[in-house]
Parts: sequence; structure tokens; C-alpha cells
Amino acid sequence: HSFEPIVDIEAAEVLTSDLLDAFAQTPRLATAILWAASRDEAMVVEHLVGIGRRDADARMAHFLLELGSRLALVGIGSKEGFDCPLTQYHLADTLGLSAVHVNRVLRQLRESGLVTFRDGHVTFHDYGGLVKLAEFDPAYLDHAGPLLK
Repeated sequence: HSFEPIVDIEAAEVLTSDLLDAFAQTPRLATAILWAASRDEAMVVEHLVGIGRRDADARMAHFLLELGSRLALVGIGSKEGFDCPLTQYHLADTLGLSAVHVNRVLRQLRESGLVTFRDGHVTFHDYGGLVKLAEFDPAYLDHAGPLLK
């Protein structure tokens, strides 16, 4: 995987030998890491389905719902909304759309009374309607895994 941060981050290098030692000493950590990796794989599959089978409105709705759900897990998102520093260009790259199309889709979702993305904040106006549009089932996110116990 690769990533490009859009906010300030801290990163640290972890040597393979140190990681394997930690796994040997704390098998629960090894289980949690394996669970997180398998959950990431499930999300990749869901994203591939999104690009291949969802129209642009549903794709955007699904992405915003997933992001909100993942942020709620760590206490910085809810069914009302969340702060989001992404630009329309970031959304376009993420969803396989042009920036112009992203702008149109966000306008349609806003005019439909479902969601507003403005000034770095996502506001859900009709969470249930957005879930229906996206056919969003958060089960693939597995919020009950070993990291949370």
C-alpha cells in the first residue's frame, strides 16, 4: 500500500524483527493485526464493487457513509456528520470520477436533501435515505473485531 497524507501525521519505522518479537510476546496483538489486515482486504473488495457496479451518486454516498462509520468508531464521526479535509479532487481520485462530476454529484445529493459536503464538513440530512441510495451495509467493516475487546 501507499498513501499521501493530507494532514500532519507522525510515522515510525517498525522493524520486522521487533514486530515478530511483539507477536511472540502478545499473541492477542498478532490476532488484532491479522484481523485489521483482513478487514482492510474486505474494504478493498467493497471499493472494487463500488467502482464497477455503483453509479456515481451511489458511489459517493457509499464512500461518505463508510468514512463516517469508520470515524464514528474512533469517536470523531456520527450519523449527523463529520469533519473531512478532503477536496473534490481527492474525492475524484478516490472514486474514479472527474472533479467536475464529483461537483455535480455532491450538488445532486445536497439538492435531494441527503447530504452536504461544505467547508471541510460532511452533514448527513437524511442518513436513512443515503443508506438506501448506496445500499450501504456496514457489516464488511466488522466493528466488533478483536481490536475493540
